[in-house]
Amino acid sequence: MELYELKQGVETHLAKLYQLGESLDLAARRHKIEELNAQTMQEDFWSDPHSAQQMLRKLNSIKDVVNAYNHLETLLHSLQETHDLLKSEMDQEIMELAGEEYHEMEKTFDDFEIKILLSHEYDHSNAIVELHPGAGGTESMDWTEMLYRMYSRWASNKGFKVTVLDYLAGEEAGIKSVTMLIEGDMAYGYLKAEKGVHRLVRISPFDAGARRHTSFASVDVMPQFNDEIEIDIKPEDLIVETKRASGAGGQHINKTDSAVRMVHKPTGLVATCQNGRSQHENREEALRILKSRIYQKMIEEQEAKLAAIKGEQKANEWGSQIRSYVFHPYSLVKDVRTGYETGNVQGVMDGDLDEFIYAYLKSQIQS
Repeated sequence: MELYELKQGVETHLAKLYQLGESLDLAARRHKIEELNAQTMQEDFWSDPHSAQQMLRKLNSIKDVVNAYNHLETLLHSLQETHDLLKSEMDQEIMELAGEEYHEMEKTFDDFEIKILLSHEYDHSNAIVELHPGAGGTESMDWTEMLYRMYSRWASNKGFKVTVLDYLAGEEAGIKSVTMLIEGDMAYGYLKAEKGVHRLVRISPFDAGARRHTSFASVDVMPQFNDEIEIDIKPEDLIVETKRASGAGGQHINKTDSAVRMVHKPTGLVATCQNGRSQHENREEALRILKSRIYQKMIEEQEAKLAAIKGEQKANEWGSQIRSYVFHPYSLVKDVRTGYETGNVQGVMDGDLDEFIYAYLKSQIQS
């Protein structure tokens, strides 16, 4: 690294950091830290443990972002001082150390940008992921099963827990639909990058003529509803249907009409669950899924209002193609939103999705 490159890089990152600081409203966050710290010092703070834990999580989350900002600002000012020192008296050894520090700072800066994108309170939530095949029959159902395996592998690699809530197998192969709960910190924050239509191009294993086929599957992601969020659903606004469960889950689920389908009349939103051992369990889980859908709808409406206030023109991600997976005539996975691509198709199908997720998150903060 040359001296002028060090100066230019530090100035660029400082300007970007200050811009991020303005968007974060750091003054308000610092004031909130003081306010919450004062509340934790009160004698009756632990009288309601659930409320106390919720407040501490909020406090630590805000502190995490502010501390990361302060750390980066310190690093950049230190590099600025090193530049001034080297400008007056060049020392090759110090220059090499400064170059190493600069590259470490770049990595820290990238992590900070991702931290900001995951600073919404709902980003820490567990994620409910739904997969549905597009037109194309068995081809698309098989592709849906491949995506189900991909996300299950990704979650496993992260140490997250995967629970299948609803599963409908295809007649010949693949999956007609699947709903799974992925539990882990930031599960929703990461997986929201995956919402949209995924396209596959390959030589079909179901075509006797070994012709190339294009298949589509949709991925929907929502934060799991939790008791900290207040969503009131009136009993008269619900239509509840029961049916015999099918698919993965053992013989027990086929013995009774335990599967539950729930419709919220005001919004038209639907939730189904068959994973529980009883109709009562499935009814409770279906209600949680329904509340998660309503919560997701509230989030999207809020973000749409903010975008309108800011004058942003963003295409609706849902229903649009976000990524192509080409198995033939060449190997390539490319995200159409960010341009990020890799030729390691097998790695991606085995759950190596982090670079796609990070590229999307960074594109959001830069837009």
